[in-house]
Amino acid sequence: MRASVTANRDYGIAKIDSRLYGAFLEHLGRAIYTGIYEPDHKSADANGMRKDVIELVRELKVPIVRYPGGNFVSAYNWEDGVGPRKARPTRLDLAWHTSESNAVGVHEFAQWSEAAGAEMMLAINLGSRGLDEARNFVEYVNGPTGSAWGDLRKKHGRSEPFAVRHWCLGNEMDGPWQVGHKTADEYGRLANEVAKTLRAFDRSLELIVCGSSNSDMKSYPEWERIVLEHTYDAIDHISLHMYFANRGKNTAEYLALNAKLDAYIGAIASTIEFVRARKRSRKRVTISFDEWNVWYHSNVQDREILGGAKGWPHAPRLLEDIYNFEDALQVGCILNTFIRRSDVVKIACIAQLVNVIAPIMTEPGGAAWRQTIFYPYYFASAYGRGEALQLSVKSPGYDSEVADNVPYLDIAGVHDEAGKTLTFFAVNRHGGETLDLDVDLQGFAAARVMDHQVMTSADLEAVNTLKKPMTVAPKAGSGAEVKDERLTARLPRHSYQMIRLALA
Repeated sequence: MRASVTANRDYGIAKIDSRLYGAFLEHLGRAIYTGIYEPDHKSADANGMRKDVIELVRELKVPIVRYPGGNFVSAYNWEDGVGPRKARPTRLDLAWHTSESNAVGVHEFAQWSEAAGAEMMLAINLGSRGLDEARNFVEYVNGPTGSAWGDLRKKHGRSEPFAVRHWCLGNEMDGPWQVGHKTADEYGRLANEVAKTLRAFDRSLELIVCGSSNSDMKSYPEWERIVLEHTYDAIDHISLHMYFANRGKNTAEYLALNAKLDAYIGAIASTIEFVRARKRSRKRVTISFDEWNVWYHSNVQDREILGGAKGWPHAPRLLEDIYNFEDALQVGCILNTFIRRSDVVKIACIAQLVNVIAPIMTEPGGAAWRQTIFYPYYFASAYGRGEALQLSVKSPGYDSEVADNVPYLDIAGVHDEAGKTLTFFAVNRHGGETLDLDVDLQGFAAARVMDHQVMTSADLEAVNTLKKPMTVAPKAGSGAEVKDERLTARLPRHSYQMIRLALA
């Protein structure tokens, strides 16, 4: 089976924003406690943060991390997480039916973010709280000393402002499950007033308003239109969320789901343009896809805790999906979609980063290891910086429930002019045949293969575990070559590949 691609140096989509490879940490399960924070761990730094986890996050080159939620934030009092630890209250978290010690708050997260080399994106509670609490939080984090909130931050050990630029105005406010759920008009009006108030404090902030929790919501995409009608002139991004599952154990249908993702992004991009035209605005709002990942493996085992049968445990094992090789293929397809839609998607956050539906897992008191999905995320983040190319792709395909003629080849290309590289990320969706790939390199003279990494497995359900952390891992590829300005390679069935070319 053959697939041909044309990559023209002059046909670019957009410069990829580094924030496209962001991540998310919520006070949920073991994401924070025994995830990033474990003061008794042998690798813990002076702040109690696991250095083994920090090293893996730095390996991923995560540019920005959204915190502290998620559903958790919609009943969160930020004041509980500041000041002396001994004085911080334990609260019951209604979102995940657990207890929260508040041992980690904004100061501790800031210390961790600095150590991990990531920028903070903070979420504001617009579920159970409102405008005053929002502005007070922002002033506490970013305000100068000499004011009440700045002086309180100084009293708590931090004189200089944290200078957090990105602020999420609530979380999934369209969802009936959300504490403080609102209609689009109710939320849009509140978010606009909060945004205006925060702009009065600092006009340089980047503000993210809530879009749909997923594209199956009954309110989608009318929710986005109404919310943007209220907030367009006051905000910078609208958030979208989507999770991926293979409950039917149908690999072909599962690996076609990024076609649904692409349609979702397209619909909201059109909605943004519609509102922009109605408002006669020159401003361009973009998308923050700040929750995405595979999530379904742990659903059954989580029911007891989420249903309240275990009381209010602190940092239990929740949403600990153990990812298989098939999921690595899915994550590769998702990231390719974000690269191809980088003209409108400027921020994206894999949900989550550690233990909770995450690429990194830890054992309390023990090791940290890479899940299967770590690798396509790593390759995209490390080498998917530059300009996304508009590739012309000709590939055999198949019809699925979410789209017709889904190509067996899913591919994205990134040209890094400064680094003189051209990188392709390719997935062969076909479960039975090898794809012979032929790429016409137009305008990329004297290219040569400098790195070729391949992920394959005879078992789609193969996983990495504490005892066997390298069952699924990339290996150096062979056979990819450039001759007469054409790249050729063979993509085994159900495989992921990263092919990096050096340019003259």
